[in-house]
Formats: sequence, C-alpha cells, structure tokens
Amino acid sequence: MRFTTIFFDLDDTLYPSNAGLWKAIKNRMNDFMRERMNIPEDEIPALREKYYLQYGTTLHGLKKHHNINEDEFLAYVHDLRLEEYLTPDPLQRSIIASLPTRKLIFTNADIPHAERVLTALHLRDLFPTIIDVTSVAPYCKPMPEAFAIAMQLAGESDPARCIMIDDLPRTTRAAKEIGMTSLLYGTDLPEENASASFTNWQHLPDFLEKL
Repeated sequence: MRFTTIFFDLDDTLYPSNAGLWKAIKNRMNDFMRERMNIPEDEIPALREKYYLQYGTTLHGLKKHHNINEDEFLAYVHDLRLEEYLTPDPLQRSIIASLPTRKLIFTNADIPHAERVLTALHLRDLFPTIIDVTSVAPYCKPMPEAFAIAMQLAGESDPARCIMIDDLPRTTRAAKEIGMTSLLYGTDLPEENASASFTNWQHLPDFLEKL
C-alpha cells in the first residue's frame, strides 16, 4: 500500500448520520445563539448557514463577528449524552484496527468532544492523535491551510501518501485538490468531489488496495 497516513473525520463519519448526534449538536448551536447571544430565533438558521459557507464553521463566523468565547461555545454545543446516540460497531473497529497505516482524527470539533465520541464508539485506542479545530486555528476544514497544518502535525510532507475520509463533499474536494486521495463516507454513488465513496466499512481495505 502506497499510503502511510489516513485522516478520519469524526462526526457523521465514524458513525452514520442517522444516529442523530450531529442534528442534536446543531440544535445546541441554535440554543447557544438564542440563549447566550440573544439572537432572534428566526434569524439563527440563515446566520448559521452564512457563517458555515463563508468561514467553514459556524464557530469561526461567531468568533469573527460576535467575539464569543470559543471554549464556552464548544463545551455548550457538545454537552450531550452520547450513549443516547452512539452504538459501538465491532466490525468497524476490526477493520480500522487492521489498516497498516498511521490513523489520525482530523475534525472541526474539539479534542474533548472527539475523545468522548471515540470512547463511546470503543475506538479511542485506535487514534493516538487528534487534530482538532484548535490545532489548526485560525483555519478549519476545508481550508487548504488547515490541511497543511494537519499534515505537518502528522509528520507528512507528501499529500499523495495521505487519505482523507469525510462525510462532506466540500472537504473531500479540498483534500483532493491539494493532492490527497479522498474518500466520501455516506454514499455509494459516484462522486466527482472524491476519489471514491462508500457506506460499508468492509469495503475500505479493498478501496485502499485498488486506489
């Protein structure tokens, strides 16, 4: 295998989107903006979408235009009982554990949330390194600067030896544009924004051998 490092996204990638966790996190974002920032409820969806598209995350937009406390925001939106949403998948664990590459988490969330999610999924020991939103600040996925920092933290100098697995086409597209191989999780349909796409973790080893 020519690959040496795989970057795994966290939310809606290491667990399926129908788990409902990411929807719950977005609802917590809405609550924070309404309760802590006094933004009218009917303005929140459009504002969140605007910041997400313009800055990569809602958080980056809120920091830039509202000077919020990043740690307070992240702690609030991730304050959820993960066992209500996440179920460990032994098959997924065995497949990820079998991959003969360095495995890292690369997420726009923070390390405490990533650690809790990985623990709930029984995957924590498989990912010794977590590259979070604070690690690549002031950037975030899908910015090329964020990928450059992530590669540096991983000790990689050649993007062709790296893979990015993510559930968002804009992230897999960005990874592909800088020279990484990118895999889109959550669909089996051909996707021009990724090198390949998949929904079944059993197919991942075959993909890596063929790419």
